[in-house]
Amino acid sequence: MTDTDTTLQPKKKGLTRRQKRRLSQGVQYAVFAAAVIAFAVSADWGRLQNQFAQADIAKQMFPDVITLALKNTVLYTLSGFVVGLVLGMVIALMRLSSVGPYRWLAGVYIEIFRGLPALLIFIFVGVAVPLAFPGTEIPGGTYGKVAIALGLVSAAYMAETIRAGIQAVPKGQMEAARSLGFSPAKAMISIIVPQAFRIILPPLTNELVLLFKDSSLVLFLGVTLEERELSKFGRDLASTTANSTPILVAGLCYLLVTIPLSFVVRRMETKAQEAIR
Repeated sequence: MTDTDTTLQPKKKGLTRRQKRRLSQGVQYAVFAAAVIAFAVSADWGRLQNQFAQADIAKQMFPDVITLALKNTVLYTLSGFVVGLVLGMVIALMRLSSVGPYRWLAGVYIEIFRGLPALLIFIFVGVAVPLAFPGTEIPGGTYGKVAIALGLVSAAYMAETIRAGIQAVPKGQMEAARSLGFSPAKAMISIIVPQAFRIILPPLTNELVLLFKDSSLVLFLGVTLEERELSKFGRDLASTTANSTPILVAGLCYLLVTIPLSFVVRRMETKAQEAIR
């Protein structure tokens, strides 16, 4: 075979990068569709409906599931968020302090409360504190205990978020404030912190969503019928009716709050990215 014959042979062409990507996506879609179809065909929808979708049982939950359980869940969440935000701000400032012991104490607190499960914190607040200080009552009863437990947990995460937000503010802002006669404390409170909160608002809102779900741990503190939150309310009715419909309704009530909050977080993150551009 001559060189001329070799050059006349057509070259083999493989798939382009775009074609490979489309082929990979097509395979993934096909696998996903097959999994959905297999689930839909193999699931016993009659038993699922009988166990999780009894309309008469769901009707029995209203309006108490909203006026009692959901209200308590929101109150527990907001109280824990406020305590965590205030405590987290103090710890963040200690973390940034030039005083060594402050930084050390803040670091120890953050590592401990981020490393421990929230359940242990609830048990500690509900059991260990009364044993350590007999005769001492936490103000607010169960609501006060939940606020402290959730606040202790969330403060460790919020402190790191706030610290990162403060450090993200350009150093020139502090220098400009000092040149105008502001003291370091006044410049931090009136200039730096407000700018930092604009940056950390999305992650703080995300922390609010996490606290809303962690409020279900209140059952380990021992609550009355009037103090039940969504999870406890749903489980109690599920045990009474021997049906899981109340648990499904309680889950939908959680989504009623968490989905809008998640949407707000995404919108704030989008606006923050647009502002940077």
